[in-house]
Amino acid sequence: MRHRLEYLIVRALVALMRFTPDWLVRACGTAIGLTFYAVDRAHRRIAERNLATAFPLRSPAERRTIARAAFAHFGRLLMELLKFSTLSRDEMLARVEFEGEERARTAYAQGRGVLFVTGHFGFWELQALVHALRVEPVAVLGRALDNPHLNTLLETIREGTGNTVLYRKGTIRRVMRTLEANHGVAVLIDQHIMSRDAIYVDFFEQPAATTSAVAALALRTGAVVVPVFALPIGGGRYRMIYEHPVEAPRMRGDQADIDSIREFTQRCTDVLEMYVRRHPELWLWMHRRWRDDEPAADGVPGMFPAAERDVDSTS
Repeated sequence: MRHRLEYLIVRALVALMRFTPDWLVRACGTAIGLTFYAVDRAHRRIAERNLATAFPLRSPAERRTIARAAFAHFGRLLMELLKFSTLSRDEMLARVEFEGEERARTAYAQGRGVLFVTGHFGFWELQALVHALRVEPVAVLGRALDNPHLNTLLETIREGTGNTVLYRKGTIRRVMRTLEANHGVAVLIDQHIMSRDAIYVDFFEQPAATTSAVAALALRTGAVVVPVFALPIGGGRYRMIYEHPVEAPRMRGDQADIDSIREFTQRCTDVLEMYVRRHPELWLWMHRRWRDDEPAADGVPGMFPAAERDVDSTS
């Protein structure tokens, strides 16, 4: 019953979005986010603890301001995604501008596929939608929502511009085929990973369990790794940024070793950290990123269930 009720509420919101002006969409999103900031004390504490880890020199008041802004941002992200789902393709493209688009096209021109990496940062869901319209559709690597009705709705939105969704468990063959066909795969690299595929790299100078799949796939296939970020620029518009490709480390021999994979993963994480430091209010501080070092007795689940397997082993 709860799943059906949640689904009906979101469907009603989608219907309303068709007739809601942009300023009101953003205002409602902000209100939703701030409401959760006020009532969800557990995840508010996680955000404040994460911010203390990342920015120990900032005052508690500064960190609380960032946490509050982050909650507001994710409320806006939800509403903007629902709004985008009601727009035509031309209307979507009219709301965005692109920076570094030629880097993506150059990466495709190398003929070995492209791994687009980002985090739960900014408006990543919108970037995937418009990338399919401006460049070409991609395969989005994700995890199914617990609510199957909402998962079907989100999948429909994500695939509305031509993308496909690959769920994390059992996807390695499809990912390899996608790259071999010189297409793109989009991957989030900032979720806490609990599996034999996890590798520890520094994120804000703290060891964080991170997927090794991106580095292993890139080293194995020669796919180009392009970090991407979607920033708000005011007035309901967004800048879609394609960063310089992450340079692959020099390997010893023909096979990727653990040191090469760790170095490559660290380089990808460093680019994400650079953007989070610039715009901390746009990142998901409510997720227990450094879970191994945090108290386990608080009984608070992560924003995302721990990934038992990110993708099947690439070895």
